[in-house]
Amino acid sequence: MEIIYRAKDITEAHIVSGLLNANGIEAHVGGYYLQGGIGQLATFDFANVQVAADDVPEARNIIAEYEGEPGIKTECKATENSRRPPRFVIVLMASLLAIGIGYLLFS
Repeated sequence: MEIIYRAKDITEAHIVSGLLNANGIEAHVGGYYLQGGIGQLATFDFANVQVAADDVPEARNIIAEYEGEPGIKTECKATENSRRPPRFVIVLMASLLAIGIGYLLFS
């Protein structure tokens, strides 16, 4: 496994990991438990996303699209006139929905 993305916090690492998983790339979030090692202080740069070496090129393209880097060409299956939201928005909305349902069920 290679580190493909260094997130600013654990939440962003899970968003990127979910985005990669939604695109068929198995991703692992590392540094998860280091965030609580400092107590309640905000910690940064501990969380990272790792993928298999074979998936690195495709994962880099997906992450570049997520970050909105210009000049990186990725395949787009939808037409330009399509009004579908970007994948990361869909993943984020699904994650928030899952958290909300979990809160309702377990509170």
